[in-house]
Amino acid sequence: MATEVQRAALPGMGDALEAREQGLLRGLGTRQLSMIALGSAIGTGLFLGSGSAIGLAGPSIIVSYLIGAFVVFILMGCLAEMSVAHPTVGSFGVFAEKYVHPWAGFIIRYSYWAANAVAVGGEVTAISIYMKYWFPHSPGLLWICLFGALLLGVNAYSTRVFGMFEFWFSMIKVAAIILFILVGAYVVFGIGEPGIGPQNYVNHGGFFPHGAWGTWVGGFVALFSFIGFELVAITAGEAKEPERAVPKAFRWTVVRLLLFYVLAIAIMLMVVPWQQAGTDESPFVKVMQILHIPGAAGVMNFIVLTAALSAMNAQLYATTRMMFSLARGGYAPKVFGRLTRRGVPANALAVSAFGVVLAALLTLNTASVAYMALMGLALFGALITWFIILLSHLCFRRAWTRSGGKRLPVRMVGYPYLPSFGLLMLLAVFVSMWFTGPFHGAIVFGLMWIVLLSLIYGLWHLLHRGRRRPKTGALPTDSTSADI
Repeated sequence: MATEVQRAALPGMGDALEAREQGLLRGLGTRQLSMIALGSAIGTGLFLGSGSAIGLAGPSIIVSYLIGAFVVFILMGCLAEMSVAHPTVGSFGVFAEKYVHPWAGFIIRYSYWAANAVAVGGEVTAISIYMKYWFPHSPGLLWICLFGALLLGVNAYSTRVFGMFEFWFSMIKVAAIILFILVGAYVVFGIGEPGIGPQNYVNHGGFFPHGAWGTWVGGFVALFSFIGFELVAITAGEAKEPERAVPKAFRWTVVRLLLFYVLAIAIMLMVVPWQQAGTDESPFVKVMQILHIPGAAGVMNFIVLTAALSAMNAQLYATTRMMFSLARGGYAPKVFGRLTRRGVPANALAVSAFGVVLAALLTLNTASVAYMALMGLALFGALITWFIILLSHLCFRRAWTRSGGKRLPVRMVGYPYLPSFGLLMLLAVFVSMWFTGPFHGAIVFGLMWIVLLSLIYGLWHLLHRGRRRPKTGALPTDSTSADI
């Protein structure tokens, strides 16, 4: 039965959105939503990849991450409000379709689906590399197939099992970060090792060694570290009490992301001089070695392995729900909108697993050029998703106000100024990437992808002109008994 918040949607709108994706079971609790959102945005980008961002900005990367966190705060506020009004797994794809234009919903869902499916392949490839630390002579294909099958099984069983695995994966990552911050603070302020301390912020070229441009470029690199937080909006469609769980999950995720990222980076910069951040060993390992903790490299390898498993698990979930939403909206074959007895879109999961197959093929040294192009899509897909989310919110609030919609338990502060500011920031990032060598290719390929999707949408629209759209909720499940 629809909740009070769901019934408060625009006349006829909320019921249609809810009915179109009926059959999914609401098995995710508030704790799981909070940890899934946090864990999805904390990955190997912090544990291993932060060195490249530090190399671009120097110590001022702290400012860069604050800029990125502010943009994420705006995005989360917008998503929280719309997700409470319409808790569907199609999430921002459905919001864009209903409040901007069906083309926007088509573009954002297929871009997000493709970007995450490709990212799944990247994560499972990383997992195979991490496993070679313990099994150096084992073939990478073995680990790709093994972990690919394991996480496909987790996602295929039930939403509750997915939530349980993601909760504990995320818990390990969060615990590792907290431990690093505490131990790092002890190393800096307690032991007092030579060459370690706040002086590293200014000892090598000052706090802004590459000027304002370096800080800005570091900012949109930092943005990429936060990719994944939007997953909580998708899980709202399977949350037990979305009107309570979603706002709480978004609120705590913003606070924790800000604290964890900024504090962890601040500790890194005091432990390791910023010039060595991208070439020396991981700062996490460095702190453990200073304390003479045995097996530091092995501990670090376990942490990044867990981070990759968590990211892959979440990405499989996200791609599956996006394909399910496309099918229920009439933009993909109907078979992908079918559910199992446990309320899982297994067919959508199967087609979304192509990233695992791609990774397996790449171990045979094939299609490497195509893979690099697809990684550009993964990068661009996140930015175009965020841009359309902000645009959708501006349209949503106007429509909600005009229709006399009931006041929601969560509202984006600073409307319309903060969402508009977020749009301008993302536009500036797009322009900056065009003039920044390592990211120029991603923008070029991303624009080609948008043109291709637009042509496909135009063709689809011509073929379906005059035809009736699928009735909401008309796609059946394989069974109506959905115990989990």
